[in-house]
Amino acid sequence: MTPPQSATVSSKPQRPRSPKFPPHNAPRVWFITTGTSPIAIALARQVLEHGDYVVAGVLPIEFEKHEERSEEFRDFLEDVKRTERWKERLRVVGLDGRSVGQCQAAIAEAIEAFGRVDVLLGCTSEAVVGTVEELAQSPRTISLVQEQFETNFFANVNVIKAVLPNMRQMRNGHVIMVTGITAHLGTPGLGMYCSSQWAIEGYCDSLAYEIAPFNIKMSIVQPNMEVNVLTNRITSVPPLPQYSPDINPAPLAREILSGILDKIDLSNHPYPEMSPGTEKSPASADMDVHMPYTGDLLSSPQVTSLYPPLSQTFKAALIAETVHALTAIGGHDNPPARHIVGFEGVTSVKEKLKTVSEELEDFIEVSGAVDIRKGEDTTI
Repeated sequence: MTPPQSATVSSKPQRPRSPKFPPHNAPRVWFITTGTSPIAIALARQVLEHGDYVVAGVLPIEFEKHEERSEEFRDFLEDVKRTERWKERLRVVGLDGRSVGQCQAAIAEAIEAFGRVDVLLGCTSEAVVGTVEELAQSPRTISLVQEQFETNFFANVNVIKAVLPNMRQMRNGHVIMVTGITAHLGTPGLGMYCSSQWAIEGYCDSLAYEIAPFNIKMSIVQPNMEVNVLTNRITSVPPLPQYSPDINPAPLAREILSGILDKIDLSNHPYPEMSPGTEKSPASADMDVHMPYTGDLLSSPQVTSLYPPLSQTFKAALIAETVHALTAIGGHDNPPARHIVGFEGVTSVKEKLKTVSEELEDFIEVSGAVDIRKGEDTTI
């Protein structure tokens, strides 16, 4: 006899409503490099509730001048004030990762407050949208290439170098770097962003061997492209007509991201201009502008920047799986060296690795054809 539908549904295992934290003998101390990011805020809430300590690095100019960006973090701070068990477990420190001195001072403040740093979460990121040629149009667009690496690579490197002496002395620690599957897959129109992520992953892969003897673990977490890009600042450069969709068939990131943003209702989230005199004119084409989102903003004739003002519902759904992964592996005795978040990401990387594997087989065949057999006389 077939069981009733209700019985069938109830017999299915329930999905966990909260992350399963790794067991630990004492509360861990987390240092998060960009405390105002949605991932950092959601993670901080989870680990504070679990009984851990959090030091959140905040870029002062971002916190003070971009109210839309810092609004969620301000709400989080209000919740901390109202929650007795959280009050003494959070410390906010000023941090611009591009400054070595600020990184050292922030880590020193964390150690002074809580005695150590157990888990360093590097989640400082920014996406520069533009093709290689578009990033070579003017001195301003050229400088964005260096700024991309200063933010995505050097800012994370500087914090890692600042925290390693303490972890090495304690012979314990876990460094987690949030990158993306774009560190595996080149994406047209995000060449500099992908390059910076490949760079930080190469650095971390090498670092993992160096710090292993001191019982310091290294993990790279790779969410889908949209997770990091849509939850951090996006800077877009003026497009060249040669790369417009009706001429160039490459699926450029500009069109992909514009399509995603167009599907989100952003009409009630205006952004103030960063500076006066930002009208769309050739004279101001090299000025950075922070504007309300419209469908063609990423195709503006100016260098423009925005923080996508996602709704709380959309944001929570977007980052949930990544936050779950971070809380599950953070401080674990045997964490994964690399964790790809999400089925789609795993599938994409598998396809790329399959292609690379096939290319290697072809390379072996070609190489074998020119090998000289051992003992063969090679005198001319």
